[in-house]
Amino acid sequence: MDIVFIINPTAGNGAALKKWRKFSGTVDFPHEQFVTRSSGHAFQLVDQLKRRERETLVVGFGGDGTMREIAAAAAGSRQLFIASVPAGSGNDFARTFSCFSAAQEISGFLASPKGKLTDIGQVGVEIEQLFASSSGIGFDAAVAHAVNRSRVKYWLNKVGLGKLAYLIFVVITLFTFKKFRLTVELDGAVHHFEDVWLATVSNQPYFGGGMKISPHSSVDDGQLEVTVVHRLSRLKLLAVFGTVFSGSHTKFPEVVQFSGKHFSFAVDRPVPRHVDGDEAGITDAQKKVNFRVSAKQWRQAKL
Repeated sequence: MDIVFIINPTAGNGAALKKWRKFSGTVDFPHEQFVTRSSGHAFQLVDQLKRRERETLVVGFGGDGTMREIAAAAAGSRQLFIASVPAGSGNDFARTFSCFSAAQEISGFLASPKGKLTDIGQVGVEIEQLFASSSGIGFDAAVAHAVNRSRVKYWLNKVGLGKLAYLIFVVITLFTFKKFRLTVELDGAVHHFEDVWLATVSNQPYFGGGMKISPHSSVDDGQLEVTVVHRLSRLKLLAVFGTVFSGSHTKFPEVVQFSGKHFSFAVDRPVPRHVDGDEAGITDAQKKVNFRVSAKQWRQAKL
């Protein structure tokens, strides 16, 4: 089996490259390594590996954005096995999907390689995108936009506190975000929500650096889960976020969840959207946004 490492040198504001330099000194088996140059490069690299048609273990050194590109490019392949060495800020991918902490663990996998077919979500209007963990509109996307554009994240990563960036901007965005109306269509039923803060579509439980937004999500059940948070005061929203790390926020009546294979969102005003924590543009009030489980699964290395 071929071994390929893909390193995002900017993940964790440079922490990934430092981690790779230390990690690579312990690797004692043949391998290839590639350093990404820009957004989308990891996707291109894995797409090229897919065309080799050889069994290959692809290990990503980066955060959730890097792993989304790798998983999306690997979708549909039975020769590629995907895993990560978490080196980003939030690392929600590594909370559910396969990850290595040491080179000897990779050696152990190579001795008896196994894979697990895993769902991947699909979202889009004109252009469809794949997501490994979650895609959302509203408050969570606005927070993700703010975090990714802020220097606060950079400095917190410098001192190993990158996860705090999300919590800081949760509080800041709380006072500026404008709620919206949402219509969800699912299995022929139409659900209307007023005063909506966010609607998140999940393939796995975690988002936002460890928040257990969708506790019952499973990565291989052929379904996605929708979480809608609405009709909350700003103060009560803080209380809900205080419980989301344990997953107990689902006990609030203002938190509604659905499961399904295919559904759509429609909003009454332009609302920001994210894909695995990366900015994904604005949801237009005139167009539905469709979500579905992709027909193409990817194979994670089973550790």
